[in-house]
Amino acid sequence: MVRGVKTALSADSLMYLAGLVDQDEVLARVERETAEMPRSMMQVSPDQGALLQVLVAAVGAKNVLEVGTFTGYSAICIARGLVAGGTLTCLELEDEYADIAQRNIEAAGVEDRVDIVRGPAGASLDAMPEEPMFDFVFLDADKTGYPDYYEQILPRMRPNALLLIDNVLMGGDVVDPEPGSSSAVVAELNAKIANDDRVEAAFAMVADGVAFVRKR
Repeated sequence: MVRGVKTALSADSLMYLAGLVDQDEVLARVERETAEMPRSMMQVSPDQGALLQVLVAAVGAKNVLEVGTFTGYSAICIARGLVAGGTLTCLELEDEYADIAQRNIEAAGVEDRVDIVRGPAGASLDAMPEEPMFDFVFLDADKTGYPDYYEQILPRMRPNALLLIDNVLMGGDVVDPEPGSSSAVVAELNAKIANDDRVEAAFAMVADGVAFVRKR
């Protein structure tokens, strides 16, 4: 009974916090149009977008990577947080989403600092030099690929760089995941990150759970 009350209060609190996000016309349109798409659940929430923009600005990020761009909401937020002369590289598998993201990024007026790379993220990461270059990374792509992406991303992060990983709760399924499921993959990665001497990590209940990973 008490747990149910806490859950209800938590939902109300999340709605309250989401209502405090100040969206401009472009982001509001992107959110609205994406919500009508079949895979709309892949979109970050407005509070996540705001968090990304604040964090990118706070760490003074200049070279940022996003793995999984979808329709561009998060890319716009990240690009707006970049320091002067900063760049964002977006990896997006599907041409349809890359086209939509490009239009939205242009509408937001940040196209001069965003480069969308199309194709499988693993191949795109392999094509990059395996040397520290990124000071901020946002990972929000196919969940079964998370472990490989994590290992590909780490050597390409600068010391003290920050990696945010979305959907680390998988709707709560990571608590007791079905063997072999994408939730099991994410749960295993969460445990690995928590014990990885190469990084420091914190996990927070933002939307569907976010891991904050700082490279040592």
